[in-house]
Amino acid sequence: MTGRTLTVSDLSVTFKVPTGPFTRKPLHAVDRVSFEIAPGETLGLVGESGSGKSTAGQAILQLNKPSSGKIQFGDDDLAQLSKRQMRAMRRNIQVVFQDPYSSLNPSMRILQLLEEPLKLHESLDADVRRERVFETLEMVGLRRSLAERYPHEFSGGQRQRIAIARAIISNPELVICDEPVSALDVSTQSQIINLMRDIQDKIGTSYLFIGHDLAVVRLMSTRTAVMYLGQIVETGPSAEVYERPTHPYTAALNSAIPVPDPELQRSRQRIVLSGDQPSPLDPPSGCRFRTRCPFAMEICAEVEPPDFPIPGGGVSRCHLHVEGPKLGGESVMQLIGKQDAL
Repeated sequence: MTGRTLTVSDLSVTFKVPTGPFTRKPLHAVDRVSFEIAPGETLGLVGESGSGKSTAGQAILQLNKPSSGKIQFGDDDLAQLSKRQMRAMRRNIQVVFQDPYSSLNPSMRILQLLEEPLKLHESLDADVRRERVFETLEMVGLRRSLAERYPHEFSGGQRQRIAIARAIISNPELVICDEPVSALDVSTQSQIINLMRDIQDKIGTSYLFIGHDLAVVRLMSTRTAVMYLGQIVETGPSAEVYERPTHPYTAALNSAIPVPDPELQRSRQRIVLSGDQPSPLDPPSGCRFRTRCPFAMEICAEVEPPDFPIPGGGVSRCHLHVEGPKLGGESVMQLIGKQDAL
C-alpha cells in the first residue's frame, strides 16, 4: 500500500482553564511541536504524564482543535478540513485508545463493532462485510466464532486485539496508538506489540506510538521523540536516543528502564529527577526543564534552547551542546556521575 507522509509543523494546542470565579488562564498543553512520519514508519512519542503527548495525538485526529500550526497529511491540511471532510479522512487515520473496554460499545456485538467503519466508509454487501470482519479477527489472533460475543466476555488483551481490529479493518494509512499496551500485563504487552508489528508488515500502515514506557516504545519505534511540558526536547533514531541520549531529561527516563540482569541493574546509576513537573499554566522561563536539571546554567533561565542537530539525524534542545561543557552533539551521559543527583 502506498501511504502518505504526516508532517506536523509548529503545532500548538491551548486550553482556557478557570483560575477564579471570573478569570481564565491559557494552558499550553502542546507548544510548537513538529515531527514527521513517513509511510510505513513508526514514530514513538514518549514523556511523563502531563507532557502533552496524548493531546498532540488527539489534535492530529481533530478531537482537540489546534490553536496554531499545520498538520499536513499528504496534500491535505487536517486542521483546515470541514467536519464532513475529516469524517471521510478517518478511513485513512484511525486510533487505538489506552482503555479497550471504555472505547468499545458494551451493547454491541463484536461483529457490529467491526462492521461499523465498513458501513461508514465503504459500500460493501452484508456478506462481504461479514467476511472482512472474520478475516480481520483472524489477523489479530481471534477466532471468527467470537464475533457474536460482547466486549465484556473478553479479557483485557483480547479487547485490545478487538480495538486494533476495528482500527485496521478499513486498511488505514496511519494509526494513532495512544498508550495501547499500558493497561495490560507484561506478557500480553509483548503479544500486542508483536501483533502490531506483524500488521504493519502486512498492510504497510504508519504508527504514531504514544507511551511513557521507553522500553516498550523502543521495541515499536523506528524513531523516537521525547516530550516535556508540551515541547519536544529530543528526537532521533530510537537506538541513538536510548543508547546515547543528548538531553538530561531523556537520560533520566532511560535510567528508569529496568535491566533484566540483576548485577548490571545494581551497578547502574539511578537518575532521580528532583521536584515535580511544573504546571503548564506557569511554565519556567527559558528551558522548561531547567528547574529539574542539575546542569542548568544562567542562560537556561533566560533563553529558550534552539534545535541543535545531532550526528545520526537527531535534534536536541539543550544549551549544554553550545554552552558550558559544549557537548557539541555528544551524549549527555558523560556528565552523569559528575553530579550528586539529578
